[in-house]
Amino acid sequence: MSNAPTLVGQQSNSLREAFGSAISECANTDPTILVLDADVAGGTGAHHFRSQHKQRFIQCGIAEQNMVGVATGLAISGYKPFVTTFATFMLRGFEQIRLSVAYSNKNVKFVASHPGLDVGPDGASAQCIEDIACMRSLPGMVVLSPCDSWEVRAATKALVNYSGPAYMRTGRSPCPNVFTEEPEFTIGKGYELHYGNDITILSCGVMTHRALSAAQELMTEGISVRVIHLPTIKPIDENIIINAARETSALISCEDHNVIGGLGSAIAEVLAENPSAPLFRMGLNDVIGRSGEPDELAAFYGLDIQSIKEKARQVINKVNKHEQ
Repeated sequence: MSNAPTLVGQQSNSLREAFGSAISECANTDPTILVLDADVAGGTGAHHFRSQHKQRFIQCGIAEQNMVGVATGLAISGYKPFVTTFATFMLRGFEQIRLSVAYSNKNVKFVASHPGLDVGPDGASAQCIEDIACMRSLPGMVVLSPCDSWEVRAATKALVNYSGPAYMRTGRSPCPNVFTEEPEFTIGKGYELHYGNDITILSCGVMTHRALSAAQELMTEGISVRVIHLPTIKPIDENIIINAARETSALISCEDHNVIGGLGSAIAEVLAENPSAPLFRMGLNDVIGRSGEPDELAAFYGLDIQSIKEKARQVINKVNKHEQ
């Protein structure tokens, strides 16, 4: 990317607030942008748009299926509707997303806050750990999971200019910034954030800052870790994955999502047709979440920095034993 990542942790900002601010700015110059809300604008960042562009803010109430239908009609009329709610509530409208939007390739964008364990104390019922799997299964649906507030801003602008259905994860909790300014963003492109030649960690969303921290700490142990950030999970950047598999001895995927159907599965599908290095997946191992603070849950489910470091050590040892 044009600007190198920081050592992370310089400043923490909420991804959902970054989206709300960015879409409001985009609407200043694009009168076709509309934001639809399911009575949770305060929790998705959409309140920025509501206060600055109240004539283009559509309150649909707690009726997510209907909200998707309204958005489809608006897209047919030439508008650029952004549908916003919590990730777990977004799936209430999955049938409408499938038939009304994906089936007919309508220009509707879905932006979901509160994904994965980031929901924290709200517990298992609100922790959406299957949204990436659901959305990337829909033909023609772009799926994004940016890593920090700067990238959310860049991704939001990219979505405004993209014609077609798309889904983007944001987040509830403040997340350490990986970048010091708004990076270049291209839908479908992955980015190498840290060079290494032993193993590669591939991550998305809130896991990227953890992967970077783990890689930088592992350097002191003599373990050289490449970190590849994949903000676009569909269409995924096959070339950057294949090159990493050829140039390093093993790959580790990291995601705040079920290991089934998410980032790890997308990477595995690429490697199945381009076999080279083994892949080890980190995520929720097909279990339901529980209540707790996000960092506590990350540690409990083995998705914190220490767990990533330990996984890297295990993979290195396994690869070395295999080569002996």
